[in-house]
Formats: sequence, structure tokens, C-alpha cells
Amino acid sequence: MNYILFDGPARNALLPFTFTRPVADILIGIMTIRQKWEKYLGSTITTLTEEYLSDKFPMVELEENVMINASFLPNAVLVEMVSNLQSNQAIFKGDEVIAFYTNEEQEEVNFETYDIIEYKGDCLTVENTWDIFSKNGAAIKEDFAFLTEDRKSKSIPKSVNAIAPENIFIEEGAKLEFVTLNASAGPIYIGKNAEIMEGSVIRGPFALCEEAQVKLAAKVYGATTVGPYSRIGGEVKNSVLFAHSNKGHDGFLGDSVLGEWCNIGADTNNSNLKNNYEEVRLWSYETEGFAKTGLQFCGLMMGDHSKCGINTMFNTGTVVGVSANIFGSGFPRNFVPSFSWGGAAGFTTYMTKKAFETARIVMSRRGIEFDEVEAAILEHVFEETKKWRKE
Repeated sequence: MNYILFDGPARNALLPFTFTRPVADILIGIMTIRQKWEKYLGSTITTLTEEYLSDKFPMVELEENVMINASFLPNAVLVEMVSNLQSNQAIFKGDEVIAFYTNEEQEEVNFETYDIIEYKGDCLTVENTWDIFSKNGAAIKEDFAFLTEDRKSKSIPKSVNAIAPENIFIEEGAKLEFVTLNASAGPIYIGKNAEIMEGSVIRGPFALCEEAQVKLAAKVYGATTVGPYSRIGGEVKNSVLFAHSNKGHDGFLGDSVLGEWCNIGADTNNSNLKNNYEEVRLWSYETEGFAKTGLQFCGLMMGDHSKCGINTMFNTGTVVGVSANIFGSGFPRNFVPSFSWGGAAGFTTYMTKKAFETARIVMSRRGIEFDEVEAAILEHVFEETKKWRKE
């Protein structure tokens, strides 16, 4: 069977992260949503997403297809239901479709003609940006159980102070000496060729993905995920960094999500709690205003390719778009549009030519080319987000 993950109604609620990727490629837990479904189903899966993203994330459609709502994370029961779908069947949870069987000749899908199968179990969903960090602990636990089943961890080095070592899994090539790992409150996963430098203290749930790095004497609280090739230092709490991002120095990052190719300057701090302890509101791209999150703790949401200079201060519940460059003293406003250049004193437009020059240098340092496909995506984002910038 050919499986296709589609963005679904949550796509706009997951901006700025879905400006540059399908919902399926959001990282939560130890893997992206796409990787989870692929491992459970044992199949390569493509995506149905926005047209401007389709060159980088193409869809493969065959005569028979099962479409899966990418907002839903897989579990054993749900995967069995999806893999057993037959023609003219759909799986729903309440009013929301999880998956349905279709064929290439169907121009529209009318679920009134479908045999509806109700899924009544629990499952994790990613429907808002803050779900990425607030549900990250549960996602790490599910991924850890799935990835480590019937596998044996590499030996924990003798110099490591390990608490609840049965909840620690170390992949091939990982390096760690003279660190403290406390997995009593949740599992700790250390990916292939990852490194934790001396003096670091880490509490689970925690995931350090392939080739990622924890710098000297870092303090990390669960539930935190450091994506492939990313780096963290200083103090980090309940945060998710996608691939190739750096928060390598002292400073605090809490209850936050960083996209790919982000860089956080030394001694940068974000607030994750309002002084009056009230509910945090976040900028909504759907309503073009600030929306309730239901959370008391919520920090920084930063889109791909955005960066900030040393000693930057972010207020509680700050949303930064794609390819923003933030610097200077004081608190920048709680919503920084994509391709903004400046800080608390004001912003100008970060023109694509200049932004692309930086992206090309940054990516080449990791052996990745900033090609025409990447440029076209960012050009589209630049145009789409123009209305929020003050020219």
C-alpha cells in the first residue's frame, strides 16, 4: 500500500514551522512525524502539502493510496487500523479524519459515502505550535519504547553518573564522559555519534539525536529534544530544537521550539513565565492576533534560518518568523515577522539577497548546498509574510 501524509487543518496553526516544511516533518520526541509513521508501517511515505513546498517534498501517488492526517502521531493500535484500511473506509476520531483509503481517480472525497471506523483510543496530536514542546515528554517516552524494543544499549561509560540506567539508551558512536544522567523521571536517548561534554547534568525525558552535541557543563531539564546535528549549552528546559540549530552558549531557553538553521547568540535568555503568572498568549497567523494557549509556561517559537545576537532578551510567548535577524538591547516585540532585521529599537526588511548569502554560508559549513529549491521556498515565504512587516 502507498501511504501519504497530508497537512490537514492544523497546518496554519503550526506556522512559522510549516512555512518551510510539511506538518509531517515536524520533530517531536526522538523522530519527526514522518519518520515515526515510516518506522511503524515499514514503508517510505511521501507528503501532500502546499504547492510551493512540493519540489522539496514531492508526493508519490499510486492507483491505491491511504491518506494519513500528519497531525496524528502513530501508536500500535492506530497503525494496525491504518494498515488494515480497505476501499471506501475512513478512520475518524470525533469529527476529525485520521486516515482514509482513496484512489488516483477520485477528485473529491465525500466521507458521507465512506464506511466510518471510529478510533476511540488515546493518541498524541500536534495541532498547535506549543504542542511540540508541551507534548514532547510523552512523545519521547513513546519513541524510546518503540526504538529500543528488543535492542541492547551501548555500555554506559564508568565515569558517567547514571540514575535509573535501565531508562538510558546509547547508540553506536556516541561519546560521553563525566556527566550526570538522571532518567528516573523519563528516558534518556543518546543518538548515533552524538556527544555530551564533561560536566553536563541532564534529566529525562531527553533525546539527543544523531550527531547532536551538548556543550561543556550544560544543565538540561526534561522534556528536551536536540535534533540531528544541533548543539546546546547553558540551561535548557522542555524545549525542542529541529536539525542543524545552535544554542551553544550560556543563557536560558525554556518551553520553546527552534526550527532548523537557527542560531542563538551567547547569553541570550527567554522568559517562559509572565510576571503576573497569567496565561500566555501567542501570535496566531490564522487570526492575525494573540491567541490563548492555556499555558502558564511558554517561551520562544522561532522559525527556520532565524538568528539572534549576543545578550538578546525574549519576552514570554514570543513568535519569530523565518529568516529574521534580531540584535540589540531591550526586549523585541512578541511577534517578529519573517525577514525582519533589527530589535527593540525597530525593524527593517531583511532582503532575500542578504538573507540567502548568510544561509548559503551557514549551510555550506555543514556540507549542505543552499540550492534553487531552498531559495524558491524562502522567496515564497518572503512574499507571503510581507503584510506583517512595516516597510
